[in-house]
Amino acid sequence: MTTSTINALVRKNILQLQPYISYRDQLPLEDPVLLDANESPFGAYNRYPDSTQSKLKNKLSEYKNIGPQCIAIGNGSDELIDLVIKIFCEPKKDAIMIMNPSFAMYGFYAAINENKVIGLNLNDRFEIKKEDFIETTKNNPSKVFFICSPNNPTGNSVDDLEFFIRNYNGIVVVDEAYIEFSGKDSALSLLEKYPNLIILQTFSKAWGMAGARVGVAYASEEIITLINSVKAPYNVNSISQELIIEMLDDNTLFNENLKNILAEKQWLEKSLRDMDCIDKVFPTDANFFLIRFNNAEIIYQALLNENILTSKRMPQIPQCIRINVGSRDENQKLINVLKNIRL
Repeated sequence: MTTSTINALVRKNILQLQPYISYRDQLPLEDPVLLDANESPFGAYNRYPDSTQSKLKNKLSEYKNIGPQCIAIGNGSDELIDLVIKIFCEPKKDAIMIMNPSFAMYGFYAAINENKVIGLNLNDRFEIKKEDFIETTKNNPSKVFFICSPNNPTGNSVDDLEFFIRNYNGIVVVDEAYIEFSGKDSALSLLEKYPNLIILQTFSKAWGMAGARVGVAYASEEIITLINSVKAPYNVNSISQELIIEMLDDNTLFNENLKNILAEKQWLEKSLRDMDCIDKVFPTDANFFLIRFNNAEIIYQALLNENILTSKRMPQIPQCIRINVGSRDENQKLINVLKNIRL
């Protein structure tokens, strides 16, 4: 897919859009007197953040070995999902395609933009059947295909990811929010091969920075230019940018926390498999388990009564609850409550 083909997928008004430009971030000024943006001259954070996020992009460029021109920063991955739909999907006309079940926010932002959502039903192992994919794309045209891998809420990674990228005639968004937990290779290596590919990653999960709200899109320079043209100029605050740069400078804590989470995941999985109330613990590449219980509603309420919050997935996935890996104390409390439930 060429640049001209990508442009053919973009909404015409987006191609004609004149982006808001913060000139202070474009000009090489030394010790400037900033009287352009009606800010207060006082305060620790009295200035607007860098609208281009150049320092953070350069740091990510070094960390991921990807050019900064191929990186966009979002206020969480949610903002980037919203922007991709706005860029490529004409309201009331175009559709997106999503795995079913998968992350609910793809459909949420499509609904806000008045776009149809085409669900590609997964099989009983939560896999995409290639023949279903071919038939669905043939009979139900869409502009953007969101692939969550590892998938939320099922936890499994998508096999033969390149097949779906290669055979989709539109924009493919691979959401890798949980990739660090999986031990599998990222799809970043496919970027140069597929100009229609966008990869989303986040600092909210394995990096432990959900409160900072920082997501990243990796894509061709053409697509990143479009995202930067549509995003709000100051979409990521100064504090969050500084915190992420500090973590990338020294990832010791990240590596230690990731190691601990994976160890707790192993312990929790073993403990869950001994529960009489559990029918099945599904395989997962993420930091959570999708669990089928004998009576999920009773289990959910019993946990809630003990102030343990989990994620109900029924009725879409019958009798299933998604439970993420916590600390040892949290995991132990979960196991203790489950052991004492009498159905």
